[in-house]
Amino acid sequence: MTHFKKYWDRFGTLGMLLIIVAGLSIASPRFFLTSSNLIQIGVQSTVYLLLALGEFFAILIAGIDLSVGAVAGLTGMLTAMMMNAEIPVLLAVLIGLICAAIFGAINGSLINATGLHPFVITLGTQSVFRGITLIISDGRPVFGLPQAFRGIAGFVWGIPIPIMITAVIALILAFFTKHTILGRNIYALGGNRQSAWYSGINITLLTLIVHTLSGLMAGVAGIVMTARIGAAEPLAGQGFETFAIAACIIGGTSFFGGKGKIFGVVIGGLIIGTISNGLNILNVPSFWQQVVMGSLIIGSVALDKLIGSTAGKKS
Repeated sequence: MTHFKKYWDRFGTLGMLLIIVAGLSIASPRFFLTSSNLIQIGVQSTVYLLLALGEFFAILIAGIDLSVGAVAGLTGMLTAMMMNAEIPVLLAVLIGLICAAIFGAINGSLINATGLHPFVITLGTQSVFRGITLIISDGRPVFGLPQAFRGIAGFVWGIPIPIMITAVIALILAFFTKHTILGRNIYALGGNRQSAWYSGINITLLTLIVHTLSGLMAGVAGIVMTARIGAAEPLAGQGFETFAIAACIIGGTSFFGGKGKIFGVVIGGLIIGTISNGLNILNVPSFWQQVVMGSLIIGSVALDKLIGSTAGKKS
């Protein structure tokens, strides 16, 4: 059983993706397994992936960030409004990302200052950020974005730019987690908070960094999402925190902290995008996707705990 757990940790999520792809290919052989649809799956998955890459670090330290969807929506709205105020595209995007990082830093600072669980803090800031988005937009979408900005959703050498952005960020974060002291300290903090403290790790600083990074990644997702839509919607990203959390958990990130890999999160995000795309092709009502995602989260956590506990008893 220990050997099975070892292989499951390495290839379980990838195996799930292949099974899902095979099943949808059989269910819709004419439409699903085509080059154009596979590219569409990749593009659709980018927003989920970018949110999940930030959520990953919050879960890695045995916390959570429920505000990522709201931060994405607020960042997109702020960026769109700045561009409509004739601020250059590059500067507007840069300011938008800085604001997103600040929103994440607010989460981290409140967690450190109050000692409350991140669930409580980010649940509250989720409402605050969403409310700010509705206030500054007056509940109306912002249109007329510059072509240079909408080009973020375009192609380079036949490859969608959102996929390229997501791939580069995933590679950078994979290097960060594996080959930097800060990345290893984050794993140590998630694995055992008290031991990390005794080892001299600055828990307060790491908590702030993790949530700042989560906010920044949500900001990138918001920029990509707004460019794809071609407008900033006041309710953009609503409920997307569920998809981000699902991608992390399905990808093997433990809710108990200290365990997970960027590669697994990427595969988990692709699973979310593939299921969503497949259900649309099969004309399944969109609200059933919520049922599927919730079931996947429960099943993934239960299976991970079952395999881990069984392997522990065997050893």
